[in-house]
Amino acid sequence: MVYNFNLGIGWASSGVEYAQAYRAKVLRRIGQEARFIFTDMFPRDNIQHMAENIGFLDSEVIWLYTFFTDCKTSPVTFTQKQLEQTFGSKKFTSTKDGATVKYTFPGTNIYYMAYLVNEKENRVHRVEMVSNGCLVRKDYYTYCRIYSEYYAPLDNKAHLYQRRFFHENGTVAYEEITDDGIVTYQFPDRLICSKEELVGYLVSRLKLTHRDAVIIDRTTGIGQAILQNAARARVGIVIHADHFSEGSTDEEHILWNNYYEYAFSQHKHISFYITSTDTQKQLLQKQFQKYAGASPEIVTIPVGSIDEQKHPKEGRKKHSLITASRLADEKHIDWLIEAVVKAREQVPDVTLDIYGKGAEEARLKERMEALGCGGYVRLCGQQNLDEVYQGYEAYLAGSTSEGFGLTLMEAVGSGLPIIGFDVRYGNQNFIDDGKNGYLIPVHDKMEKKERVQRLAECIVRLFTEADLEAFQRHAYEKAKMYMTEEIEGKWKTLLKRVRRPL
Repeated sequence: MVYNFNLGIGWASSGVEYAQAYRAKVLRRIGQEARFIFTDMFPRDNIQHMAENIGFLDSEVIWLYTFFTDCKTSPVTFTQKQLEQTFGSKKFTSTKDGATVKYTFPGTNIYYMAYLVNEKENRVHRVEMVSNGCLVRKDYYTYCRIYSEYYAPLDNKAHLYQRRFFHENGTVAYEEITDDGIVTYQFPDRLICSKEELVGYLVSRLKLTHRDAVIIDRTTGIGQAILQNAARARVGIVIHADHFSEGSTDEEHILWNNYYEYAFSQHKHISFYITSTDTQKQLLQKQFQKYAGASPEIVTIPVGSIDEQKHPKEGRKKHSLITASRLADEKHIDWLIEAVVKAREQVPDVTLDIYGKGAEEARLKERMEALGCGGYVRLCGQQNLDEVYQGYEAYLAGSTSEGFGLTLMEAVGSGLPIIGFDVRYGNQNFIDDGKNGYLIPVHDKMEKKERVQRLAECIVRLFTEADLEAFQRHAYEKAKMYMTEEIEGKWKTLLKRVRRPL
């Protein structure tokens, strides 16, 4: 079995979660059983819905908090009718407003707010219970009640003090007691005094052997607990981003990325590290040798793959650009918008479609309104882009830090030239300057105005000077090394090697 550990997942997931989803697909295809373990709490959403959204199977997903119960990862199927049956003989009235239903109980100071999966269906995910104006409990459902939260008023706010996690039959599996961020977990046979210890308990319950592999995608808060309880399983670390700070590194000392510092310090206990590009692998090997006097095993396996190259069926929209990412500050989508506005001064029909969701969405909308570009720059939301890329003429990237760049891979797989900054590792990996796009030289002191200007110049150059057909052909050539069968072979080789007895 291959156990993959991560923290969270969301509707606007990062490249780490998409990388895991790609891995799940590859492991399925080579017949390798795998589980993906998530350790964050998800109080507003059902983890199944978010995991399914990016391609996980229910049977592949383990959530830390339900692992210790017999409740399975499942979509929400619990209905309003089932909820109302729990009221017993109590009289009630209900009013619906969108995806919420308010239940009131005449003669009492109690009401319930039921939160539905969506406005059109009657499936209930969460119910909040309010007594005398104070929140006292929240119940969470999938096909049964999976856990409840208990609240008490404190400083005029609802204070969470306890969670109970249930088995399918409604009996209590264990309890979480929380007090100002300090948590303990009460099991029938033990008391666990931290979340880290809870993660360790989960790992110990997996009963790992040398036949198992543990792959950690994020170590923050969980890495030590996993290593201490991994028994004879081989443990690997996936490097998803730039692994060190260049500005804080000299001949004597290196400042590792704090997400990887612990994993690097424990290299004696790590069986392998995985980078997504050879460039990063080679750099990391040199740095381990220079700063730690160590030569751990490092393998290159791209975090994604391409099942087939995509070609347009009805031609590409002229002078059209696409970008796809989380709408986060570090993706610099605002630079791309401003660059397209500027490029239209010379190429009047340039358009940009932006795919993705994230915290920056409202700010980007405001910026688009201020620039008056809503007619040719669109926010298209989160979509499956499998059959979308090939309708565009080029891809635009604003990020200045990409460990790999799944969307870059998908773009070249659809024959798209790419414009992006000359930064490690993604852009350098997918863009051959002047052959399938442009790498823009950049340095830390370069101001936003100049970055936008350089982006705009490259957009104009691409659409007025470049041989687009030649650029597209070269993009397809770049994509060949990321075909799924190639990546499958790399995983087979790695897993076969790590399963050898110690």
